[in-house]
Amino acid sequence: MTDKDQFRPDDHDNDHFLLTTVVGSYPKPKWLNRAKELYEDPDHDFDAEDWQEAKDDAARLITAEHERAGLDAVVDGEMRRNEMVEFFAHRIEGYEFNGPVKVWGHNYFDKPSVVSDVEYTDSWLVDEYEFTASATDRPVKVPITGPYTLASWSFNEAYEDDAELAYALADLVNEEIEKLVDAGARYIQIDEPALATTPDDHAIVGECLERIVADIPEDVRIGLHVCYGDYSRIYPEILEFPVDEFDLELANGDYEQLDVFKDPEFTADLALGVTDVHVAEVESVEQIEENILKGLEVVPPEQLVVSPDCGVKLLPREVAYGKMANMVEAARNVEEELDEGLEIDRGAPTPAGD
Repeated sequence: MTDKDQFRPDDHDNDHFLLTTVVGSYPKPKWLNRAKELYEDPDHDFDAEDWQEAKDDAARLITAEHERAGLDAVVDGEMRRNEMVEFFAHRIEGYEFNGPVKVWGHNYFDKPSVVSDVEYTDSWLVDEYEFTASATDRPVKVPITGPYTLASWSFNEAYEDDAELAYALADLVNEEIEKLVDAGARYIQIDEPALATTPDDHAIVGECLERIVADIPEDVRIGLHVCYGDYSRIYPEILEFPVDEFDLELANGDYEQLDVFKDPEFTADLALGVTDVHVAEVESVEQIEENILKGLEVVPPEQLVVSPDCGVKLLPREVAYGKMANMVEAARNVEEELDEGLEIDRGAPTPAGD
């Protein structure tokens, strides 16, 4: 397992270290959305160079906001990305777009179709990573939408089934990670939000991950982000996945599924969601400390990572920042308590009715 201590800051005060990070997305500055409108307006002279500058400025700004919140590993908030499938589909040969599809209510998603064999052409994220790395002296985490979700959330018109499409996409993700590693990336997160919603597909994801990590150096930390769904469908099978860290949404369900991960023993690192991204209120430091302690019921401190449940892009920006800042403060407080000898009762599931 790749040790999270490689991301420990040199000036970290406590003996214990709970790595603090984010899942990926962050609210975009309002002016960036306005800049996009100007760029897409044929009657305006806001050109590609202006649009690039706006995205660069936003990425620099949000990276600094993550630093100011105190996060140990930062992301640029995905300032250059519009949507987690659409962004990648535009960059993969074999995809095409035929217009928006209604998802729920009045929400639409520009759902792509795979119309021919998928192929890797140019890098998807290396420029983004290199820019963010140049804007900070902290470790940069790179989120990538996983092949299972890229396949599941697209129309498949070219492959025998979604599994075959997912395996082909996994090979492309592997190529991209190799390029990111060559550029210096050491912390990669595969986003598979759809994993816990469909029974038995964990086997497909497992095969995808084997392809994704093929020939990736051991010092590169690979995380898997899963949100919503029934985790009992995927546990303990996911412990066989070749990843160092599982990033799980648990705060939103008030930790009702926490016991799922207590038996058998959780052998990977747990990136525990400790703030609820569906609630536009900043949890108190004390509340987040209590949530962190729940994670320590499942894994020891050396296996615990602290993050929000999911991306925070739909929150008001000041709320997103408040959640991050309080999360970091809570993690440092728990580290101090652990240094002073705090003991956590671990392992056994809570009996029903307790």
